[in-house]
Amino acid sequence: MHSRCRQWKISAFRKQRGISRFVCFKPYCTKHKTHRDISQTRKRLTIQIPCVLFNMDAVRVAVVACAVVAWSTPIAAASVEEVHDARPWMNRADPPDERADKLIKEMTTAEKVAMLHGPPSGPCCQCKTNASCAYVGNVVPNKRLGIPPINMNDGPQGFRDNNNPGSTTAWPSGLTMAASWDVAAMLEWGTGMGKEFIAKGANVQLGPGLCVARVPRNGRNFEYLSGEDPILGYTLVQPVIKGIQSQGVVANAKHYVLNNQETNRNAVSELADERTRFEIYYPPFLGAVEADVGSIMCSYNKINGNWSCENPVTLGNDLKKVMGFEGWVMSDWGATHSTSINEGLDQEMPSAHFMGDALLQKIGNGVSEATLDASVRRILTTMFKVGVIDAPADTWSWEKLQRNVTSEGAAASARKLSAESHVLVKNDDAVLPIKKSAKIALIGLADNRTIVHAGGSGSVVPSFIATPQFGLAAAGCEDVTFKYGFDDVQGAAATAKESDIAIVFVGTLSSEGRDRPSLSLDDGGPESNQNELVAAIASAQPNTIVVMSVPGATLMPWYKDVKGVVVNFMPGQQAGNAVADVLTGAVNPSGKLPLTFPNKENETELSPAQWPGLPDPAKPTYAKYSEKLEVGYRYYDAHGIEFTTGACFGHGLSYTSFEYSDLVVSKREIRVTIKNTGSVAGAEVVQAYAALPSSAEEPPKRLVTFAKVLLEAGASTQVTMDIADIALSVWDVTSHSAVIPDGEFKIFVGSSSRDIRLTGSLTV
Repeated sequence: MHSRCRQWKISAFRKQRGISRFVCFKPYCTKHKTHRDISQTRKRLTIQIPCVLFNMDAVRVAVVACAVVAWSTPIAAASVEEVHDARPWMNRADPPDERADKLIKEMTTAEKVAMLHGPPSGPCCQCKTNASCAYVGNVVPNKRLGIPPINMNDGPQGFRDNNNPGSTTAWPSGLTMAASWDVAAMLEWGTGMGKEFIAKGANVQLGPGLCVARVPRNGRNFEYLSGEDPILGYTLVQPVIKGIQSQGVVANAKHYVLNNQETNRNAVSELADERTRFEIYYPPFLGAVEADVGSIMCSYNKINGNWSCENPVTLGNDLKKVMGFEGWVMSDWGATHSTSINEGLDQEMPSAHFMGDALLQKIGNGVSEATLDASVRRILTTMFKVGVIDAPADTWSWEKLQRNVTSEGAAASARKLSAESHVLVKNDDAVLPIKKSAKIALIGLADNRTIVHAGGSGSVVPSFIATPQFGLAAAGCEDVTFKYGFDDVQGAAATAKESDIAIVFVGTLSSEGRDRPSLSLDDGGPESNQNELVAAIASAQPNTIVVMSVPGATLMPWYKDVKGVVVNFMPGQQAGNAVADVLTGAVNPSGKLPLTFPNKENETELSPAQWPGLPDPAKPTYAKYSEKLEVGYRYYDAHGIEFTTGACFGHGLSYTSFEYSDLVVSKREIRVTIKNTGSVAGAEVVQAYAALPSSAEEPPKRLVTFAKVLLEAGASTQVTMDIADIALSVWDVTSHSAVIPDGEFKIFVGSSSRDIRLTGSLTV
C-alpha cells in the first residue's frame, strides 16, 4: 500500500473497496478570465452590488436594481519572487512529501514557525490596506524560498467577500446540497466554488462543513452537508473535496468535532464516548480524509473537558493516527488556547498569540524541532499536492480580490443545483406541477424579501437575487397576483380564494453564533405570524402549496390542511428561478430530506443536560451525549414514533412513480431493478438500510448506501450499490477499532427510511 494511503482499522478484515482511497492531485496551473486584468499599481475598478430581480404587478417585467461603486484603490505588490526551477523542491516529478522534505531542510526555525500562524500584530482579516490581512485568514509568503502566501477565505457555500459585495456567487448551502443525495451534483458544486476561490486569489476554501445534526435547533445546521446521518456525510463530502481541490484550492473540512450547538459554543464541553464519536460524528471527516482533504479546522468547543484545538485524543490520536489524516489542522478563528502543537494543532488562526513567538521560544524546550517539522511538512505537502506552490506567483495576488468572478456559467449551475435539491414533501391530488395558465395567488416571502441564505461566516452576498415573483413570470405564468400577506392576512386569504391555486412562501433564519429559538416558523424568521397566514390561506383555498425556505428541521402544524409542501432549505441566489423550475414542472423534484422534520418541538426529548448543557464546578458547561447512537431517524425508529405533521429522513416525492424489484444482496453489493412507471422522466434516490445483528446493540436500522438514478418514462435499469465496511461496522472500545459483527444483517431497500419496498439479508 502506498505510504500516503491510510486505512480505517477493521479487525480481521483486509482493505475493502470504498474504505481506503488515495487521491493524487497533479500540479495545477491555469489562466482565469476576469472582467478586467489588474496589472497597474493603481486601478479604477467597478464592482457589482447585488441585484434584485422582481416582478412588478402591473407590467410583469423584470427590473434589475443594481448599484455600482467605483473608487480608486492603491494596490501594493504582493507577488512572490520567481523561483528558479533548479531548486530541488521544484521538481514536479518528485512526490509531494519528498518535495516538502527538501524544502524544509532549507528553512530556518523562524521560517517554519511563520507558517503556523496568522499576522502577529495589526488587523488579521479582510482588510483593504495590504496583502498580509486581505483574506479571512492570512499566512505570510516566504519570498526567499518561493513559498506563496496562504490565502484562506470563507466559506462553505461560496466566497464571502464583504469588501467587494456581489462579486461572487451565492451557491445553495451545504444542507441544501445534501438534499440532492447526488454525488455528481456535489462534485459540480465543489468545482464551481473552487473556480471562484482561485479567481479571487485564495488557495484555501474554509469549507465544506460536515457536522452531523445532533440538535435540530443548531444555528449552523444549514452549513453542514451531512444532515443527520454519518454515511450520508461520508459519501457526499468526497466529491466536494475533489471538486474544490481540482481547481488548485485546498479544501478545509470543518468543524472538527462535536460542534453541534452554537449556544455557549466557546465554553461548552461536549461529553461523548469513544464509540459514539467514531460511529456517528467521525465518518464524514473520515470521508474527507479518504478524499485527501488538505486541511481540517478544529472547533470552538471542548470535548470531554479539553479544548477541541488542544485535544490529544481527538486530534493527535483519532484524527491523525486512526483516521490517517495527512493534511494540516488549523484552529477556528480564536479557538487556540495554548501552544498545542504537541497535542495535534498545526496552525493558529487568525493571529499568533500561541503559535508565533511563544512557539519559537519553546523549540528545544518542550517542543522538538521534529514536531515543528511535522506540522510544516503537513502544510507544504498539501500545497505541493494541490498545486499551490507550482502555480504562477501572481495566482495568489491579493489584487484579485477586487475582481468580479461571477459568470453566466456559475449562475446556471447554481440554478440547476438548487432545483435538484428541492424536496417535494407533499403533493396530494397532484396539485403540482402547476399549470402556467392558472390564476395564481402568490403570497408571502416571494418578492425581494425572499430567503436565500443564512447568516455568519457561511453567508455570501449574492451577485443578484432571483425572486420567486420574477422566476414565475420568467417561466411564463401569465396570471399571478402577489400579496405579501403578513401585514394583511384576511386580504391575502381573499385573494387566494379568488384564484385557482395559492402558493405561500414562508421561511425562517439562522446564523452562526446562536441556536434557533425554536423550530417554529414564527420564531427567528422575518415575520412572526407565518403559521397563521398559512392556516388562513389553506382555509380559503383548497389548492394551497407551501414553499419553505428554512435552515433545517421546521414544524408544519398546518401540514394536513394544505395539498402541497416543497422544502428548498437555503437555496442560494437563484432561489426564484429554481423554485419556478420545480413548481412548473420544468424540473422534476428529486431531493430527499437529509434530516427529520419533527411532529413537535423537542420530539427526541433532549434534556437540558444534553442540550444546551448544564453548569458544573469542574466543567463550566457540559452537554452529555447520553442519547449515544440514537440521533435523528435512529431515535424515531428506536422509539416507534410515527409522522402526522412531520416527515421522515430520506423522504421526497416526484412527479412520477418508481417500482422496485429483483433485489439481490451479495457480499458488499446490493443490486435492485428500478422502473419509472409514470409519464414523465424523473430521478429516484434508492436508499439501503441495514439492521445489524442483535449482538451489536445498535438502533433498529442505519443507512448503509444509496444511489441516484435518472430514468425516462417507462424505462428501467438495474442499480448497483456498494457497501463500504464502515457502513456495517461498530466501534469496539476494547480493541479501539471498527469491527463488523458476525451474524445476519437485514437489508431494507426503499425510497425513504420509512418507505421500504424490498427486504433481503446479508450474512457475515
